[in-house]
Amino acid sequence: MGGVAGMRGRQTVRGMFQSLAVIMVAAGVMYLFIPHDEDANPVQAKDYRIELLTAQRAAPYPVLAPEGLDKEWKATVVSYKREKGDAWHLGFLDPDTQYVSLHQSTAEPKEFVPDVTQQAANTGKTQTVAGQVWQRWEGPKYDALVRTDGKATTVVTGTASFERLAEMAAALQSKKV
Repeated sequence: MGGVAGMRGRQTVRGMFQSLAVIMVAAGVMYLFIPHDEDANPVQAKDYRIELLTAQRAAPYPVLAPEGLDKEWKATVVSYKREKGDAWHLGFLDPDTQYVSLHQSTAEPKEFVPDVTQQAANTGKTQTVAGQVWQRWEGPKYDALVRTDGKATTVVTGTASFERLAEMAAALQSKKV
């Protein structure tokens, strides 16, 4: 009896190896014949013009968006939420593929800013960008430039350097609708 069980065990192992070989051949064939482009950029830029117009009409403050940034900046996220303090959010990947986002809201700054900056804290330092004074915030994940104008707080935040954040802040414009 021991000989029959041993033969069956060897046949099972051999069958498993044969099955594995067939799977590997099939995977190799699929890899060779299915088109793929390792150099393609997987991030597609988002057109945010409609959301911007909607936010500009609805918000009780001048809604900002960048103008004149290099084409390498890619918008990836856009939203306007009236029910959350008229919150405007526009996110980008910068030319170095770091995240930079613009947030505006009429929400209470002491709650709004730490929320959108992933718990950054005010450093007490300021930075002048395009003639406007911004507070510098630093955090474990995001740094930020922050300013309050009237009832709205504007935050430029992300994983990018302060230089890139300032580049975004300098490009911000508001258009009347």
